[in-house]
Amino acid sequence: MNKILVTGGAGFIGSNFIAHWLEANATTEIVNLDLLTYAGNPANLNEVESNPRYHFVKGDICDRALLESLFQQHQFSGVIHFAAESHVDNSISGPEAFIRTNIHGTFTLLDVARKHWLQAPFEVKPGCEANRFLHISTDEVYGSLGPQGLFTETTPYAPNSPYSASKASSDLLVRSYHHTYGLNVVTTNCSNNYGPKQHTEKLIPTIIRKAISGQPIPIYGDGLNVRDWLYVLDHARGIELAFKNGKAGETYNIGGRNERTNNQIVQTICTLLDAEKPLPAGKSYKAQITYVKDRAGHDKRYAIDTSKIETELGWRAQENFESGIIKTVRWYLKNLPAV
Repeated sequence: MNKILVTGGAGFIGSNFIAHWLEANATTEIVNLDLLTYAGNPANLNEVESNPRYHFVKGDICDRALLESLFQQHQFSGVIHFAAESHVDNSISGPEAFIRTNIHGTFTLLDVARKHWLQAPFEVKPGCEANRFLHISTDEVYGSLGPQGLFTETTPYAPNSPYSASKASSDLLVRSYHHTYGLNVVTTNCSNNYGPKQHTEKLIPTIIRKAISGQPIPIYGDGLNVRDWLYVLDHARGIELAFKNGKAGETYNIGGRNERTNNQIVQTICTLLDAEKPLPAGKSYKAQITYVKDRAGHDKRYAIDTSKIETELGWRAQENFESGIIKTVRWYLKNLPAV
């Protein structure tokens, strides 16, 4: 049975991916390596923890000795690399952790994989011919778009925050290990994810959490920043396809084709909450919306062209924003402690 190393699998996207993968792939074992920092939640994996094909290891992707030991013990046929510091606000206040985890951690993981799978540049060890390293990244590496246009896989990198700069650096390291050593790598760059299990610091969970607790709902600046929203399980399916069928050395952008301003997001969620958990006396959660000082270096618009993964790998998003946000709001109403 093949074994795959998943890093950061206790986080939002990783935990949704692991549950999806184990259900869809009965002949693969997963070893989940996660340091369980504030963004990693063991409860995200409750549904798989009793699965005999799932194994959890608490540890740091910067720990080379640990990685060497795990590769030696399990003889991984693949790596799916989620582990990253990812919250832009935190990267502004404390960038060092982003440099360490996103750059040094990715380098360490790549280098250990190289040494275990290759005997020399472009010389694969016997039995490792199909081994693959898939790196999950973000559309934020491309910078900010104007009112028109879409990010494609050939858009020049122009990161504008310490977070996106660290992810851009990790993307380039992955690229270099393919071109220099012949390591079988694939990179995916995704748009903003949403759905069950997302950390409550992120925009959509924050809106829901603040609304139902009666607090002001904070929206940066004028609320006109635009993001392309991707339901997390659609992303999981895209990662699976890229890992199995993507071309070595290629990048695939995964987006939801769901552009929304932050104003549209908060209005939609408040309308849903008004229906799902009505306030007394006919009041609306929209009265709690509050505009706050904008984030430093806040990119105006992101939007992804998904034509490549759709055309080459046959991926399609199964959720639009209207269907995905209903599922998301209902999940948080059931699972947030304050509800």
